[in-house]
Amino acid sequence: MSANNSKSIKAPSHSGRTIAILFLILIAFSALAGFTGATKIKLGLDLRGGTSVTLQPRVSAGGKVTSAAIDQAVSIIRQRVNSLGVAESEVSAQGSGTNRQIVISVPGETGRRVVELVGQTAELRFRQVLAEGSGNATTTASVTTTTPATKTAPAKTVATLPTGVTNAMNAKYAALDCNKAASRQGGGGDNADGVLVSCSRDGVTKYILAPAEVLGRQVSKATAAIDQQGASGWYVLLNFSGEGTTKFGALTTRVTKLTAPQNQVAIVLDGLVVSAPRINEAINTGNAQITGNFTQTDAQDLANVLKYGALPLAFDRGEVQQISPTLGADQLHAGLLAGLIGLGLVLLYSVLYYKGLGIVSVGSLLTAGAITFLSFLLLGKWIGFTLTLAGIAGAIVSIGITADSFIVYFERLRDEVREGRSLRSAVESGWARARRTIVVADFVSLIAAVLLYFFAVGGVRGFAFTLGLTTLVDLVVVFFFTKPLITILARTTFFSSGKPLSGLSAKSLGVVTGKEA
Repeated sequence: MSANNSKSIKAPSHSGRTIAILFLILIAFSALAGFTGATKIKLGLDLRGGTSVTLQPRVSAGGKVTSAAIDQAVSIIRQRVNSLGVAESEVSAQGSGTNRQIVISVPGETGRRVVELVGQTAELRFRQVLAEGSGNATTTASVTTTTPATKTAPAKTVATLPTGVTNAMNAKYAALDCNKAASRQGGGGDNADGVLVSCSRDGVTKYILAPAEVLGRQVSKATAAIDQQGASGWYVLLNFSGEGTTKFGALTTRVTKLTAPQNQVAIVLDGLVVSAPRINEAINTGNAQITGNFTQTDAQDLANVLKYGALPLAFDRGEVQQISPTLGADQLHAGLLAGLIGLGLVLLYSVLYYKGLGIVSVGSLLTAGAITFLSFLLLGKWIGFTLTLAGIAGAIVSIGITADSFIVYFERLRDEVREGRSLRSAVESGWARARRTIVVADFVSLIAAVLLYFFAVGGVRGFAFTLGLTTLVDLVVVFFFTKPLITILARTTFFSSGKPLSGLSAKSLGVVTGKEA
């Protein structure tokens, strides 16, 4: 008997400690949010506006646009956007037949940079350099050789074309002016099996390049890194597949025996030369570096593009427009109003029906709201989470989930009291029975949220993410706030004696009818 009393005496201190630890964690995460600058919830495209761009497939001579190629391009672009942590973007195909287009909508002010990135075709080629010159050179790419004078013939200078260069290519090289912006647009579409005349990305140099010997699809991995010694800055490290390793090894082995500039291998992305390093020795390790005075952002963007493969089509950028946040602001206000009305009705019902126990309802909902708000702030900073109208709907649904949890517990508690148990005993026995119901119900919601998230796209994923997050929050609140708070209240005279306004009086429990309150 004394042991049981001792155990019951210690229960409130444990409950109070649990609640205190929960609030200390909330304070710590609030300080972390302030320290990291996560002071505002990131809003999605439908709430704050953003950038929308239309990509029109470019049809080459004799080619055609297929539905399969468009669908593959949509999938790759969506992967690229997700890899940058840009949540709630929309990538979709519109139109039919040869008129199909890809529409990309990205929230926020950084939308233009993302649109620039995802539209790249990322056609990576490794080509031997046949000839090079300044970007605005008007001379041809000929090689001048001089025959020494003899007794019978004077010295003779002869201009010949480099090996692999035709007169037509030589003329195209002479006509190319890399100082013009149009010459540096790139955009892919180059024939991997043909000779290419192209500019460097900065327009300083122009090249005649041999047919590609290693292609982007033979790259298995691409990562951005920085030279710790500071010599070359940021670069992109490539790892080749087995086929790519063999072909790159053969290419570098062959060119080491040649003279400049034909001992260089150009790294060509979307038809423009990123860099053209001289090969001093064969590279058979399956690794290569792309350097080119990259910033950190440039290197990471390039690695992300290469990591998720080349688009099956080249695209011309169509209409780029800013999406106004005006309608989104109206939707946000309407959504918040709906949430506040729903929260108010739940709180009103709890206070009117459960009277004093309504304190627990109010506290649980406010605590859940605080945890959810902090989660939105920190996840927006850490993983780029953005709140959309669908996400707000998920948060509003969570009010019902949290209310359902404490109602299940309240009713189980009241049932235990009706059966004649003391309130202190009913708190524990009622919790043991209600806990399983609460956990099962929340796990059903979690399963639904996970399935929606992985099998849906667009706004539905935003709803699923928020629903799953707030369901986890509900489990935290009911275990670490609702149950401990009821344990503490059960030890007060007001609740344990069944006062009329406690919600646990005989009349409230339906034990008696008539005059007894």
